[in-house]
Amino acid sequence: MAAVVFIVIVLAAASSGAIFKPGEWYETLRKPGWTPPKWAFPVVWSILYVMIGYAGWLVWTTAGWSLPMGLWALQIVVNALWSFFFFGLRRMDLALVDVAILWLSVALFIVAAWSVVPLAALLFVPYLAWVTAAASLNHSVRRLNPDA
Repeated sequence: MAAVVFIVIVLAAASSGAIFKPGEWYETLRKPGWTPPKWAFPVVWSILYVMIGYAGWLVWTTAGWSLPMGLWALQIVVNALWSFFFFGLRRMDLALVDVAILWLSVALFIVAAWSVVPLAALLFVPYLAWVTAAASLNHSVRRLNPDA
């Protein structure tokens, strides 16, 4: 039953990206040359969401409510908010703050989960790398489009 709950939570977070899509506004923005191709985002996020859900389930079944589980809950909420801020409100500044909080919560989850379920911590390492790139992209797009 817990696995189903984690699947639902992850799907709910992922739906934020489906509700608040890049659209025409984002297409018109200037972006750095190293911006990943459009197809990469759904592919990478799909893989990451599976890993995020599995990591959460591993921690839950091992430790229940705990510091790592609290950090897992924080990161999934903050993750879901990013698309709302960036694409929904078109507030790249709020999205940048959000992605900074996301980065910190993912990094802290890795540290906290390591002693509980090392595999869960390791599953978050690619997520941290992607969030690092996403934060850099958010910052770069904001810098290149100060009036957007």
